Amino acid sequence: MPMIAISGRFSPAILSIGSRLPSFKYTARRVSVYVPRSARASSASVSIETNSSVDSGVEKEKNILACPICYNSLALISQPNGLVESAASGTQLQCSTCKKSYSGNETHLDLAVASGSNQYTEPMPLSTELFRTPLVSFLYERGWRQNFIWGGFPGPEKEFEMAKDYLKPVLGGNIIDASCGSGMFSRLFAKSELFSRVFALDYSENMLRQCYEFLNQEENLTNKEKVVLVRADIARLPFLSGSIDAVHAGAALHCWPSPSSAVAEISRVLKPGGVFVATTFIYDGPFSFIPFLKNLRQELMRYSGSHIFLSERELEDLCKAGGLVGFTRVRNGLFIMLSATKPSR
Repeated sequence: MPMIAISGRFSPAILSIGSRLPSFKYTARRVSVYVPRSARASSASVSIETNSSVDSGVEKEKNILACPICYNSLALISQPNGLVESAASGTQLQCSTCKKSYSGNETHLDLAVASGSNQYTEPMPLSTELFRTPLVSFLYERGWRQNFIWGGFPGPEKEFEMAKDYLKPVLGGNIIDASCGSGMFSRLFAKSELFSRVFALDYSENMLRQCYEFLNQEENLTNKEKVVLVRADIARLPFLSGSIDAVHAGAALHCWPSPSSAVAEISRVLKPGGVFVATTFIYDGPFSFIPFLKNLRQELMRYSGSHIFLSERELEDLCKAGGLVGFTRVRNGLFIMLSATKPSR
C-alpha cells in the first residue's frame, strides 16, 4: 500500500505531526507518521511510529487519545496533498465515530466536550472557575501553592519523592498529571525521565498557558517533547480505556465537582495494575467535634463545588466506588497522600 511520510518535531498531542504546533526549544528528533492514501479520504485511524529512547530502547507508541464524547480513537484530518490539515493555530483531530473535530492552539490541545463551540458556554462550579482566571493562574506558583505548607503539605519536591514510591510498579510507562495547574509536577515527572510520556491535563486554559510558559523557561528539561498539554474535563478524560499507566492529582481531589465521577473515569483509563496517586486536605481529628460540620460541608459543596473530606475511610470508599483497590495513605496534619490501583486481570 502506498504510504506518505511526514516528518515533525513537537506536538501538543501524542500524534507528533509536522504542522503548525506548539514547540519548545530542544534537540530535534525525527518522527515519521505514515498515512495510507486510503485514509486521506476517510477518518480511518493512523498508524504511528516514533523513534524515542525510553529506558530499554525504541518502542512503538500507539495513539491513546480518544473522543471525550464516545471514547473512540481520534484520527488525523488530512489534506489531499497528504499533509495534516491545520487551523491557524494547530492540528485537528476527528472522532471516527461521531465526527466531532478537536483543535490545538499555540499552547495546548483542547479535548473538552464543549471545545469548538461558538455560542454555547458552560460555567463550572466556583472552585473550578476560580482556577480559570488569569490572576489565580499567574499566582499559583508565585505564592498560592506555597501556602499549602500550613496544612502539612511538605512541598512539591518532597511530595514528588513520596509519589515516586507509589509509582514504582509503573515506572517507564505514561502518566497523566491531572489538574496539573501551572505544571509544577508535570515538569518534575518529565525531568525525572521515569515516564515515557507526561500528559499535563487541566480544564483551565490560563493554567495551561502558564504551564507552557514555565516549560519554555525550564533550562534543565531536555526532553520537553515528552510533555503533552491537554485541556479536558476530569470527568470525561480523552483517553482510550485501559491506556494509561498512572494518574497523579496533586492538591486537586477536593476541587473536583464530583470526585466519584472523576475517580471512576480515572479507573476507566488506567491499565490493569495502573496506579492512582493523589493529595488533598482531610479534616478529621479535632475537626470531627465541630457541630453540624457535615451539614456545613453540604452547603459549601452546593455553592462552591469544592469537597471537604472528613475521614480516611471516606477516601477509601471513594476509591473502592470507582473500581480501585489496595488503598493506602500517608498523613501529615491536614495533608494526606493516597494511592490505589486498578485491579490486575
